[in-house]
Amino acid sequence: MPANYDIAIIGSGPGGYVAAIRAAQLKMKTVLIEKDRLGGVCLNWGCIPTKALLKSAEVFEEIKQAKNFGIKVEKPEPDFAAIIKRSRRVADTNSKGVDFLMKKNKVDVMYGSAQLASASKVQVTAADGSITAVSAKHIIIATGGRPRSIPGIEIDGEKIISSKQAMNLDKQPESLVVIGAGAIGVEFAHFYRTLGTKVTIVEMLDSLLPLEDKEITAVLSKSFKKAGIKTHLSTKVEGIATTANGVQVTISANGKQEVLEADKALMAIGIQGNVEGLNLEAAGVKQERGFIPVNEWYQTNVPGVYAIGDITGPPLLAHVASHEGIVCVEKIAGHETHPVDYDSIPGCTYCQPQVASIGLTEEKAKEAGYELKIGRFPYSASGKARAIGARDGMVKLIFDKKYGELLGAHIVGTEATELIAELGMAKALESTSVELFSTMHAHPTLSEMIMEAAGDADKQAIHI
Repeated sequence: MPANYDIAIIGSGPGGYVAAIRAAQLKMKTVLIEKDRLGGVCLNWGCIPTKALLKSAEVFEEIKQAKNFGIKVEKPEPDFAAIIKRSRRVADTNSKGVDFLMKKNKVDVMYGSAQLASASKVQVTAADGSITAVSAKHIIIATGGRPRSIPGIEIDGEKIISSKQAMNLDKQPESLVVIGAGAIGVEFAHFYRTLGTKVTIVEMLDSLLPLEDKEITAVLSKSFKKAGIKTHLSTKVEGIATTANGVQVTISANGKQEVLEADKALMAIGIQGNVEGLNLEAAGVKQERGFIPVNEWYQTNVPGVYAIGDITGPPLLAHVASHEGIVCVEKIAGHETHPVDYDSIPGCTYCQPQVASIGLTEEKAKEAGYELKIGRFPYSASGKARAIGARDGMVKLIFDKKYGELLGAHIVGTEATELIAELGMAKALESTSVELFSTMHAHPTLSEMIMEAAGDADKQAIHI
C-alpha cells in the first residue's frame, strides 16, 4: 500500500466512504482510514440497523391488526432476540457492501486510529500497535459523532444506555424512560412500545420532534398517546439514579418534581462530534464546542484539511454527510459543483406514523415574513390510505402567497419518508402550487395526497 495519496479520508461513515468513492471516480489516489468497521455509525449502529428493528415492529403490528383485513391469525408474539439478530445481520451485510465498493473503486483501506501529524500527514496506529505514516495532498476528517449526555449523568451502557446499546440489548426491558424526543428518541419509543415495553418520553421542549411543524407533531402526539406512550413535555431531567432493579429519573416541570422508575433510561438528547484523539492541534485545526468549523466547501482554517458530516455540527444526518463528501471532493478536484442548500434538506423520522419534512415550517415561514397559503390533505380522505388501513396522518404544504413557490412540505403518516422525495425535487425546481396540482399523479396512490394538498392551497382540491 503506497504512503502517498491525493486524498486521505479519516472515517468511513456515509460521509467518508461516499467521498472516497467520488474521489476515486475523479481519478484521485485515495485512502480511507477506519478504526472499527466500514460504514461508520450509520451502517453499523444507526440508520440501517434501527430501520431493521422498526420494520420488525411494523410487521408485528400489522399481524396484530390482521383481523381488520379479513385474516385470522393466532396471537403473535415478538421474539426479541431474533429481532435483534436480524438487525445485526442487516448491518453486517451493509458493512460488507461498503468493503466491496472500496475494492471495486480501487480505494485503499487502512484500519487503525488516525492522528494528524501535520496538514499533509496522518499517523495510523493499528490494533497491534504498529504505526504507518500516510502523506496526502488533502485530508478529509469524517469521524462523525456519538451520543451526548446531560452534564453529570454518565451513560454506563447497562442501565443508562445510548442508542447503540438500545439496539443490541440481550433482553427486552419491561419499562423504559426515553430522554429526548428527537428522531432517535421517538423511533426507539415507538419500537419498544410496539413490542410491549412500557415507555415514557421526557422532553425539555414543548413537543415531540421539536424542530418539526407543530401541526404535524400534534398528530404524532395523538398517535403516541393512543399507543400508550406517556410523554412529559417542557420537562427537565434533574438527575438519574441507578438502583438494584433499574433507574430512578427525577424530572421537574412547573416547579414540581417527580420520580420515574424504569428498568432502563435511554439517553437520546443529541450528538457530539468525535474530535478527541485526532491531534488537531498538530495541524492547527480549530474546533468549537466539540465540532470543527468549515466554510461552504468544507475547508477548515488550515489549507489542505477538510471536514464533513457530523464532525462539523448540525444538521446531523447521514444524507447530508454524503452530499457534503461529494461536494468537498469535487471542489478539491476542480470539478464544477455547487454548495449544499441547507434550506432544502429532507428530515425523516421512521416511527409510526412516519414524519418527513423539507423546508420551512409554518412557524418559521411566518417568522421570515412570508405571507402564506397552506394546503392540507388528510390520509383519511385518500382512497389508497383507506385501502391499506392507514387512515391516520396528513400532508401539509406551505407556499409563498405572492409567487406560489413551495416553501416547506410536511407529512405525517404511512410512507411519509418515501413521499417526501417528490417534494424535495419540487422545492429544488422552485415549483408552485399550480404546477404540483397540475402534475398528474397515478390513482390510487398515496402520492395523490401531494397533488390534492397543492390544490387545497388554491381551494381547488377535489376529494375534500
